[in-house]
Amino acid sequence: MSLFTIGSSNTDLVIYLDHIPKIGETVIGGESQVIFGGKGANQAVAAKKAGSDVKFITQLGNDNFGNELIKYFISLDFPEKYLLIDKNQPSGIAQIFVSKKGENSIAVASGSNATLFYDRVEIFLDEIMNEDLLLMQFEIPIKTITSIINFCSNKKVRSIINPAPAALLPDEVIKKIWMITPNELEAEFLTGISVIDKKSTLDAAKKIINKGVEHCIITRGRKGSIWLSNLGGYEFNVPVVNAIDTTAAGDVFNGYLANAISENLPIEKAIAQAHAAASLSVTIKGAQTSIPSKEETITFLKYNPIISKKIY
Repeated sequence: MSLFTIGSSNTDLVIYLDHIPKIGETVIGGESQVIFGGKGANQAVAAKKAGSDVKFITQLGNDNFGNELIKYFISLDFPEKYLLIDKNQPSGIAQIFVSKKGENSIAVASGSNATLFYDRVEIFLDEIMNEDLLLMQFEIPIKTITSIINFCSNKKVRSIINPAPAALLPDEVIKKIWMITPNELEAEFLTGISVIDKKSTLDAAKKIINKGVEHCIITRGRKGSIWLSNLGGYEFNVPVVNAIDTTAAGDVFNGYLANAISENLPIEKAIAQAHAAASLSVTIKGAQTSIPSKEETITFLKYNPIISKKIY
């Protein structure tokens, strides 16, 4: 199944350290890597590895980082016509610190991602209109995001919106989203509810659903997720794994989720498959380097079933 994804592309400069530096602290030592990343690219590659025919709209700079990303995306069979260039901005860069516990701290210089304006996407609207599903994140301009959500709603294209990093959307835009997938911090940002346990997670999901969203999945890291819709609320528990790097785990979840939905899997099974892929990803270092294959994901799920139960 084909899938449109619109979002960011970065080159990640990753340093693995004993612990993440505090303000004013210098931490010596640790392995370093240069890895392709960016939430949009991570999710697009995850969907591709899951089996989707991905059409990834992104914008790069006219520099070495951008050139290397173009070569990489073409090697993945991403159509080149969707890989846009801003000749006046550098490509996006992310500096990532990863602790020995697998925790991360990330700083991003958006570069060309910040100039992916709606008028640059408009040439593809006729194609998007003919698709059934679109996946998008928040590392491109909010005005672009809101315009695309409005377009998809008007043309009956289902949108999966991963509101990361956290940003506010007007209620008149939120109600046009088919599915939203915040983590706990993003759900708190969207609702004003302190998301600290199962009850508050469900309360936040209810508040989002009451704004008009059809499906809300709040991801909770090692605690799994809660999915709420007009069918009720379900809690998903995930198996314990040896996490060494949580970078891009949420992106892997969203990419696999979008693929499974595009393949018409029931949402409950789509969420389970997405959790399996995300669980595998945290056992491997890096962003896109950690994305498992579909075969690996299905095998993991077979021996580590994702348990769901109705809670609302």
